[in-house]
Amino acid sequence: MTKTLILINGAMGVGKTAVAQALYRRLPRSVWLDGDWCWMMNPWVISERNKRMVEDNITYLLRAFLSNDSFDYVVFSWVMHRPEIIDGLLERLADLPFEVHRISLVCSEEALRARMLGDGRDGHVVEESLRRMPLYRRMDTHQMDTTDLPAAGAVEAILRLIGAGEGSEA
Repeated sequence: MTKTLILINGAMGVGKTAVAQALYRRLPRSVWLDGDWCWMMNPWVISERNKRMVEDNITYLLRAFLSNDSFDYVVFSWVMHRPEIIDGLLERLADLPFEVHRISLVCSEEALRARMLGDGRDGHVVEESLRRMPLYRRMDTHQMDTTDLPAAGAVEAILRLIGAGEGSEA
């Protein structure tokens, strides 16, 4: 079986973590990496040095997962709000054989605002997420609207998209 890398991106609060967590639990021989884990630092400082470190760490982990015979599916969730972020990541993994699925989670502004405020996020974080939402709608990815779609429904749709739904080999 060819390895499968599933990239799930979207604005903060759109449901990436809930979907990725449920997805990897449904896929046999799978692993999940959340890009935010590589940013867990205190204080949280966005600098060129830290960006390079995070990208290096993400690449290292994805490469290790894709090279490990224990896994057939690698799920990676992160904001990835610009195409060049995804393209750069895939370029760093280009020497490995795998199939890639690019999925952008999107939702209405109202749903995103309600979810983020319900999670207790600060107003400026909510506004930043809302500002970035249109970027995902313009990306060359499979667009999945989660406005009225619970995580379980998104997982079912992704399983069908990647050919791992009911009656498939997965």
